[in-house]
Amino acid sequence: MTLTDLPESVSDLLRRLAPQVVGVLTRRYGDFETAEDATQEALLAATHQWPAEGLPRNPRGWLIKVAQRRMTEQVRSEQARRRREELVAAQNPADRRAAPAADTAHGADHDDTLMLLFLCCHPALSPEAAIALTLRSVGGLTTGEIAQAFMVPEPTMGQRISRAKQRIKTSGIPFRMPDREEWPDRLDAVLQVLYLIFNEGHTSSTGPDVRRVELSTEAIRLTRAVHAQLPDDGEVSGLLALMLLNDARGPARTGPAGELIPLAEQDRGLWDADAVAEGVALITAALPRGPVGPYQVQAAIAAVHDESPTAEETDWPQILALYGVLERISANPFVVLNRAVAAAMVHGPDAGLEVLEDLASDARLKDHHRLYVVRAHLLRMAGDREGAVANYRAAANRTASLPERHYLTIQAAELAAEGEGEGGPARS
Repeated sequence: MTLTDLPESVSDLLRRLAPQVVGVLTRRYGDFETAEDATQEALLAATHQWPAEGLPRNPRGWLIKVAQRRMTEQVRSEQARRRREELVAAQNPADRRAAPAADTAHGADHDDTLMLLFLCCHPALSPEAAIALTLRSVGGLTTGEIAQAFMVPEPTMGQRISRAKQRIKTSGIPFRMPDREEWPDRLDAVLQVLYLIFNEGHTSSTGPDVRRVELSTEAIRLTRAVHAQLPDDGEVSGLLALMLLNDARGPARTGPAGELIPLAEQDRGLWDADAVAEGVALITAALPRGPVGPYQVQAAIAAVHDESPTAEETDWPQILALYGVLERISANPFVVLNRAVAAAMVHGPDAGLEVLEDLASDARLKDHHRLYVVRAHLLRMAGDREGAVANYRAAANRTASLPERHYLTIQAAELAAEGEGEGGPARS
């Protein structure tokens, strides 16, 4: 049995508790890789025992106890192997490691997830490696999901994560919670991890659901924790605002059958008004403090959408200007995609299609379904029904999200049917 075979509430609980267990064991033993392996074994034990025996009274404590026992067994096995190989028993560092450090600074209910988040953004790692490792260990994302976020093949990402673990192990730099003066060196990576975890939760890249609420909720919780420690950091505030403003639309993003509802068609009365108000207040306070970073700009764009009473009243010129700012400070092809949509809304579809031409040679977007989605939308606006249908179908064939594939397939079918009803496909 795997996590996907368990009831959703149990699998969500295990995903949420896994980084906490890794954090506890790493803090106690100082060995991240062994702690992670032991935690995975504890999760496997839980997937077999909990359905049969029921949920334990203290699931977190149960996992820690089982993982700690597995870790001790691994340490003893390693100790025996070293004795056999070296025929030396005079000193055994693993023996000392097997004894947990006193938890005097942490209560039994202490959540080590935030600590693990900063730990994984280790100075021995490149930013890309640190982010990948943290997404796997803290975010609970699969290697495939992380690979998609980085736009690299899955085997490449698997090797990157394995090398990151080995580099930490051999670096000689203690795997510990950084002091406050060390936080700035790791903060950018921490924020990017939280951003990517939220994005995967807000719009799931694979599977049957539009969103994975457990991921977006955890990302918001951890970002709140970082914000509580760094309330005056503009980008921390901007990221929290961005998450709240996007998450506020959650109740309106799916229909009764779980189908995808695009932003322009959502019932804005279903949006979480409290989350919108908090997000707007955060970004309004953060922007004047400067300097302005990409999370603040994205939050400002989200605020313009959320404060618009209707889709038709959206201030697209302001959004287009903000995407221009974002593009100057963030070299990301998805920013250009969004700017193309904003340009079409302000200056017409041809202006948007012209922006897309600049992306034709960008290898990062080659065969990515989002490029085809945007092109289909703009071609539809321009009256090129045949081109729009072809791009909707191409996008549907390239996405691993079942609701999005269903939505895109329906768009293509409806548009093709319109053309047949008018005596054939129209092309402008």
